[in-house]
Amino acid sequence: MESRAHVATPEPGWRNARLAPSLVEVYRTVPVSTGAWWRKALAFAGPGYLVAVGYMDPGNWATDLAGGARFGYTLLSVILLSNLMAILLQGLAAKLGIVTGRDLAQACRDHYSRPVSLALWVLCEIAIAACDLAEVIGSAIALNLLFGIPLPWGIAITSLDVLLILYLQNKGFRLLEALVIALIATIAGCFLFEILISKPDTIGVLKGFVPSSSILSDPDKLYIAIGILGATVMPHNLYLHSSVVQTRSYAETSAGRKEAVKFAFLDSTIALSFALFINAAILIVAAATFHRAGQTGVAEIQDAYKLLTPLLGVTGASAVFAFALLASGQNSTLTGTLAGQIVMEGFLNIRIRPWLRRLITRLIAIVPAALTAIFFGSHGTAQLLIFSQVILSLQLSFAVFPLVKFTSDRLKMGEFVNPFWLKILAYTVAVSIAGFNVWLILQISGVV
Repeated sequence: MESRAHVATPEPGWRNARLAPSLVEVYRTVPVSTGAWWRKALAFAGPGYLVAVGYMDPGNWATDLAGGARFGYTLLSVILLSNLMAILLQGLAAKLGIVTGRDLAQACRDHYSRPVSLALWVLCEIAIAACDLAEVIGSAIALNLLFGIPLPWGIAITSLDVLLILYLQNKGFRLLEALVIALIATIAGCFLFEILISKPDTIGVLKGFVPSSSILSDPDKLYIAIGILGATVMPHNLYLHSSVVQTRSYAETSAGRKEAVKFAFLDSTIALSFALFINAAILIVAAATFHRAGQTGVAEIQDAYKLLTPLLGVTGASAVFAFALLASGQNSTLTGTLAGQIVMEGFLNIRIRPWLRRLITRLIAIVPAALTAIFFGSHGTAQLLIFSQVILSLQLSFAVFPLVKFTSDRLKMGEFVNPFWLKILAYTVAVSIAGFNVWLILQISGVV
């Protein structure tokens, strides 16, 4: 472990001088093509997909399954709204990283006092551990469904993915991005198959994307809707995105940054569109299969697996579902590792070996997951999966508000500062997310 000191003069708008970049081993290692715009777009493509996997992790599956099984296609509008919010916030995170040369963790450290920075770091570490917990449980459930491996053993096996991550990091950042994109394509392909065999009501699906007043008036629908919102925008993704966009070797000029911001936004928007498709597909399959058959009580992944093949009458439907879940859990854990490294380096100005950082995070997640699986079984792990999403909800606003604040500050952003309309929109989204998550927490705690 080493502390990285600096002696440079602070820049306007910041308390400290710019630190060495996070993920320094891959900083500006990906060349940016010249010539045709599509070549440039391909060169910038990648970071958005690393971020998008957080929007289709096992925590999202639980809320999407429950929403589709209980209420049909009604909550598709909530998934669409959540995704639009995510596109806006991830775009701001990418802009912060490109324009200032700081990831969100470094920006917080350079703006707030040390006690505040330390508090934000602790909250973010809790959120990353909670997210890792969801991925551990999701992967273990998938291994159990596919191969009959008991949950405690499946949880132990998932700890070995640290070896895969270290191997990929040593082989170059593009290889890691390629693997993530391949896993996203696998998940998308699996659910395209599930949609085709479940034969959903096309008119019902289209109507589902139109917001319904019943979502606000029905407490049960509102509860699931807030759960979907809470599970969608992941706090660690904002830290991650603001760092990984700096792997591109764009020109550090006004024109170069402007081009980088444009293509980074294009990259994340396309990637998050895949996340929108997958989340919507999970809900659509649940609605077309379980809700239509009157199985409205399906809320756990294991229940969905058992019922898919009998209800659809297609051999292999359940196996395809479980395989997609395994891909989802492994995909999310890859990016969780990077986010943990970025957060620790950014907030504390301390660099720790990636394998040690990964081991610490994974052990924090494995212990409660293993104990729950041993003593409470599959139902206990399902409850723990939902609880992990509540923890994420608690932390989210502590990442969103600083992000909006920094990108709306002219001293920090210069010509790239958010225009007035974008500032109003961003703060509206931030306040809405905070309100929704507070309401979710109050409902879960029984206050309302």
